[in-house]
Amino acid sequence: MKRTLVGLIGANIEKSLSPLLHEDAFAAAGIRGHYHLMDLERLPGRTLAELLGAAGTAGFAGVNVTYPCKEAVLPLLDDVSAEARQIGAVNTVTIDKNRRTTGYNTDRVGFRLSFEEALGRGAVAAKTAVLVGTGGAGRAVAFALCDLGAARVLVYDTDARRAAALVADVTLHIGAGRCRAIDAVAPALADAAGVVNATPIGMLGFPGIPVPVEAVAPRHFVADIIYTPLDTALVKAARARGARVLTGGGMCVFQAAEAFRLFTGIAPDIGRMKRMFAEAVAVRDEALAAAS
Repeated sequence: MKRTLVGLIGANIEKSLSPLLHEDAFAAAGIRGHYHLMDLERLPGRTLAELLGAAGTAGFAGVNVTYPCKEAVLPLLDDVSAEARQIGAVNTVTIDKNRRTTGYNTDRVGFRLSFEEALGRGAVAAKTAVLVGTGGAGRAVAFALCDLGAARVLVYDTDARRAAALVADVTLHIGAGRCRAIDAVAPALADAAGVVNATPIGMLGFPGIPVPVEAVAPRHFVADIIYTPLDTALVKAARARGARVLTGGGMCVFQAAEAFRLFTGIAPDIGRMKRMFAEAVAVRDEALAAAS
């Protein structure tokens, strides 16, 4: 039986469901696979470069990278796909037998497919969308919103320079007038179809609500890319106000499926992966509730 070793590098990842999704997909494909978590918060003093190098030395087929590594990993790689270079962020790295690393971005297709499935392209096509957070995941979401036909993406970040850099990249690769930085979210929502949270705020360990929910109306869609927890405070508040909501679950599954294909050359069963995700979320949430 073929053996494959992959993993995840990032911070605050101990509750990640990626190991379950990938290891079940390995089993379905007849591969003896292991998905190893490398949490920066539990490995003090270890750098991203060191962990990536260690993965290559250990014979990993690849690693996923998440917050706060999606942009920082770029200069450490031997090659980067055209799409990931366009986005300016990587979340999947393949490592070949010669330890050569290639970076990809599966967040863009993950968000796009999840949005299409749950809300439909019509929810944003030819309309304005607001994006909160312009880090690695936010950059992928901005391009995905353009893929979905958004007429304009208004981006907000507490780091104005980071927001401006994303606007410049979208303008360069997609076209002028498709993306603009804003100073506040609430006024922008008045004329927007909806909003996407691409910050860590709302994730377990990062409490809060990153969007002024008083500005959310029933006509809006509200999407959150976080899936730990699946129903973030933002999702709950938006649902209570009558808005259509999109959790981070679909994006997690679709991006994981594409990462698995890159690692193995095998397209996994999406239906099976969705069922595994739903079961894992139920178990995880029950454990979290019991611990609280």
